[in-house]
Amino acid sequence: MVEAKDIRERMTVEGADGGHVGIVDHVEGTRIKLTRDDPGAGGKHHYLHIDMVAGIRGDTVVLTRTARQAQDEWGVKSVGGDSVAERSDEIRGVEPGSSRAGP
Repeated sequence: MVEAKDIRERMTVEGADGGHVGIVDHVEGTRIKLTRDDPGAGGKHHYLHIDMVAGIRGDTVVLTRTARQAQDEWGVKSVGGDSVAERSDEIRGVEPGSSRAGP
């Protein structure tokens, strides 16, 4: 099992399929925070749980999931207030400030 101390800033993160997921910003507890300036990040920090890590190969963190699966599962939290719930609303097409209650 990989420990948080083994993961360093600026390491590349890739899926089990070799696909690019992101670049490590730093580790926060049990989550890996990815940089927001990576082309696939969309200007937001994304988080991966450390349990997704299969191992480390040189300067690369290799995940147990494909790159696509990891991106589908990553959490979003930024200083501007975006939370996982707000990102989920955005994906579902719920307008900001509207009620989340469904029919």
